[in-house]
Amino acid sequence: MKGEDLRTLPPGDPRGAPCTLDCDGELVRAYEGEPVAVALFAAGIRVLARSPKYHRPRGLFCGDGHCGSCLMRIDGRPNVLSCVTPARADLRCERPNTFPDPEIDLLAAADWLFPGGMDHHRLMTGSRLGNDLFVKLVRQMGGTGLLPTETAPVAAAARDLTVDLCVVGAGPAGLSAATAFVRARPGKRAMVFDEGVRAGGSLLAEPGGVARAAALAQEAQTAGVQLELRSRAIGAYRDAASATSAGSDRPATLAIITSGSAGQAGLLRVRAGHFLYATGSYDQNLPLLDNDRPGMLSARAVGRLAFLHGVRPGRRVYVLPGPQPFTYLDGLLAGLAALGVPADRAEPATEIGETVKLASGRRLDLRKDVIAVGALPSPASELPRQHGVKVTFEPTRGGFVAVRSDDGLGAPAVSIAGDVVGWMGPAEAAADGARVGAALAARRDWP
Repeated sequence: MKGEDLRTLPPGDPRGAPCTLDCDGELVRAYEGEPVAVALFAAGIRVLARSPKYHRPRGLFCGDGHCGSCLMRIDGRPNVLSCVTPARADLRCERPNTFPDPEIDLLAAADWLFPGGMDHHRLMTGSRLGNDLFVKLVRQMGGTGLLPTETAPVAAAARDLTVDLCVVGAGPAGLSAATAFVRARPGKRAMVFDEGVRAGGSLLAEPGGVARAAALAQEAQTAGVQLELRSRAIGAYRDAASATSAGSDRPATLAIITSGSAGQAGLLRVRAGHFLYATGSYDQNLPLLDNDRPGMLSARAVGRLAFLHGVRPGRRVYVLPGPQPFTYLDGLLAGLAALGVPADRAEPATEIGETVKLASGRRLDLRKDVIAVGALPSPASELPRQHGVKVTFEPTRGGFVAVRSDDGLGAPAVSIAGDVVGWMGPAEAAADGARVGAALAARRDWP
């Protein structure tokens, strides 16, 4: 069993029961409920997979289920996001696309053989026999894992749900908006859906944020808000029912895959008198050579490791800001310092590899140290856009931001709040959500 354990910091919540999981036949210490990728990181395992084409090592990056860098084979199912899969006793995980093993992968020679890039469309096409052999080799090298070893369970029948207010996102903006709404409209039914295993969103990467997130969630539920976690909204659709609705020319059904945390698992078709999107933002990388190496994590992933999971991110943390101001970095540095984790602000890197050479001559070993990539997060504006909300590209605010009126309205019967209109930070997002929720409750067109 792996002897190293980086869980040397106080976790945001008490840890679950101790357990062990199996990683490529090796037992790894874990705690029930913590993400598989976090348990592996805490055990010193940074390489979680290999890229399909060049077999470059892949590891934890965002820690929030949005980047695909931590895909593993878990309990026989390929391409599972290990950073949001809860650990449990006897869980089996494998690092895919590796031969003979993840740390020394012979097929990684492709990266060395083709330093200028691999044109697989024209490579080895001059000889039929050579092409047949090459295709077999590519099939062995490529892909992201074998097919499942077990038959997938039969999905439950889709269910329909109608509410007065449907909120997507249980971060500070979504919870505050729902709370403000139900307090002003106590007879209305409001539900908040979130894909995470706990409420809080961006707060979970903040020093002391876990407690603040729990307080916001408790406040919302006490006010009468229904909270459904592990529920991923996958699309907004216009169907026969919405097309015949009075004055409706927009999608009116939201498809949500639920895990059953507050009922039966399966597909929910949600219709609502009003939708409110507080979908937050995604962590981004910076356009640097070799920016995909394990040990290069998003700044908020470093925060989640330290402040939520109680895992020491690295021997040292080197914070690398992006071109746009990102106020989160100040709090990250202060929070790490308070925990006794050495952390430095940007010093130019002259060379990035498994070892990073800094302009001062210092070196970081990415097997032990961490680079916290401080790019400004990108607004998660895809769902609002499907639902008729206009977006505009604004690099200084992170990317494609949702456009709304002063009272938060982005489209007929659709409101927007929080970081989806550009990075705000948790405190401002909570205030924005409360303002939009109150404005929504004050509208005169409620039945």
